[in-house]
Amino acid sequence: MPELPPLSDASIDQLFREARTQNKWLDRPVPDSLLHEIWDIAKYGPTSANCSPMRVVFVRTGESKARLKQALSAGNVEKTMTAPVTAIVAHDPQFYDKLPFLFPHADAKSWFTSSPALAEVTAFRNGTLQGAYLMIAARALGLDVGSMSGFDNAKVDELFFADTGFKSNWLINIGYGDPEGLFPRSPRFGFDEIAKVV
Repeated sequence: MPELPPLSDASIDQLFREARTQNKWLDRPVPDSLLHEIWDIAKYGPTSANCSPMRVVFVRTGESKARLKQALSAGNVEKTMTAPVTAIVAHDPQFYDKLPFLFPHADAKSWFTSSPALAEVTAFRNGTLQGAYLMIAARALGLDVGSMSGFDNAKVDELFFADTGFKSNWLINIGYGDPEGLFPRSPRFGFDEIAKVV
């Protein structure tokens, strides 16, 4: 493969340096076609043995928002109810049932059916990774995101995943952010504060 050039500064700014966690939203819809496009990018992010355990519900309608509202902490209600879309990022604890399709060149399913502990941590870790890929894909397409963990997971699972066994992880509001809702950017660690090269 040819050597790839670095992304432009503008692209890196859009994905990371200038991107912010949004709390307020412009009244601008996010069409279903764009949600499909987000997934069509995010699905290429790597997971262990291509296990792809993330499952997502994109909450958009008034009826679905009303259900989700029941599970939100007070500080997350307004920004979630006004977001064009809220993604419930979840994972399938029995993701390994799909491995004969996703990872056909080895008997990967047996790795996890023989070890419930390994299956549990693999589902959570890789589902979390895929949720992060989803956020970066949304930003890459010009959208803003605001991720949240202030909600009742058990309630969300009851309301949205009762017949599936899926487990919710966190929420991502998706849309076009209103800069008026931004807080000052919080500090970040420097390299030497959190890392070393050995």
